Amino acid sequence: MRAVPGAQDPAGITGPSAEDPATCPFVPSDVAQAPGAGGLRTAPGHRGPDDPPSLGAPGTDRDPYPLYRTLRTSYPLVHDEAFGAWLISRYGDVRAALADPRLVAPPPGRTLAHLEDRTHDAHRALLQPALRGRALAALRAGVERAAYVLAHRLSERQEADLVAEFCQWLPAVAAVTALGLPHEDTARVREWCRGGLTHLGDGHGDLDAFLRPHVARRRARPGGDLLSVLSTARADGSHLPDETVVGLAGTLLGAGGEATHLALASFLANLLDHPAQLRLVRERPVLIPAAWVESLRRDPAVHIVLRRALVPVVTGAGTIPAGADVACLVGAAGRDPTRFAVPDRYDILRPAPGQLAFGAGRHRCLGVQLARLTAECALHALLEALPRLRWAPGGRPASAGLVTRGPKTLPVLLG
Repeated sequence: MRAVPGAQDPAGITGPSAEDPATCPFVPSDVAQAPGAGGLRTAPGHRGPDDPPSLGAPGTDRDPYPLYRTLRTSYPLVHDEAFGAWLISRYGDVRAALADPRLVAPPPGRTLAHLEDRTHDAHRALLQPALRGRALAALRAGVERAAYVLAHRLSERQEADLVAEFCQWLPAVAAVTALGLPHEDTARVREWCRGGLTHLGDGHGDLDAFLRPHVARRRARPGGDLLSVLSTARADGSHLPDETVVGLAGTLLGAGGEATHLALASFLANLLDHPAQLRLVRERPVLIPAAWVESLRRDPAVHIVLRRALVPVVTGAGTIPAGADVACLVGAAGRDPTRFAVPDRYDILRPAPGQLAFGAGRHRCLGVQLARLTAECALHALLEALPRLRWAPGGRPASAGLVTRGPKTLPVLLG
């Protein structure tokens, strides 16, 4: 294992970056796969006392934060042989890496992040109009309606698990609403989303067969939904091929996947952990967006995002060689004490939380509005329908996971 120990003044990786980049609710293929799932290898093996720390160390999936502190302090750039990538953990380095065009999403994959610049920008331009104006207003109405239905179904109950009965459903409903798909198909779409829909034109075969007739109908009679925007969009005078439309729709349906429901679960857990802050957002709903962003900073659903260096990349802590995989430790960056005061604390009044969840720069995901909208509508609905919402005895279950992380259950009392 190669390490570049504690540089005194680690500058960010050179390249464009932006403060407080937008977040993305989808899990692209550049997010590291869990060990043993076909992603980067982890094989801790026999380690000596002087070996640098590794993500493959026992117990890291249960509590990665001690390791993150060691990496930020002493190993801001280190090659983790067990994990198969260079690790970067400080806020400035991670922010710059996520925005650096020399660090690209690694193959295999055909997500938006993998497209060539001109094609990527063209597809981004096609998606953006669907998330503003009348289309955004219609989307908000649909997501609000879904959130209130789910929340009010719980209002006669005494207790519930908000993950199983709310968080796992609402993001899928939001994605179905955005695309204008039949709501009776939400359960089926949710299962596809949970399986991971990340590749342009390479989606699930059943999903492809499901979407193509809807694309044909939208071409003939478009509406105001996102699928209509994609189905009727033209590039070089021609409609996008069906496979491209289906692939883009599948990418957006990833909003119903694990990462989004884990982010929503962590958001609710953080507020339940802090009743005074929960009361504050109840009294001042204008603070809900800040509460969401602060939760993404402190507890992102995706802790590790992968990049691959096209050329040698010089950082303040050392040089990443060309062709190397780079693990951007978003979970470590969000709690960097050189960037955030008392970084482990959840504080909805924190100035400029600057979270990096799910990407930056060219890799910023277009679903940020959908994710934020889903979270805001979720909290509004729960606060209205469940005014006595609180933890069940025993409190918050521990989060777990090395790559994606969040509470698997949220046992709450409702009455």
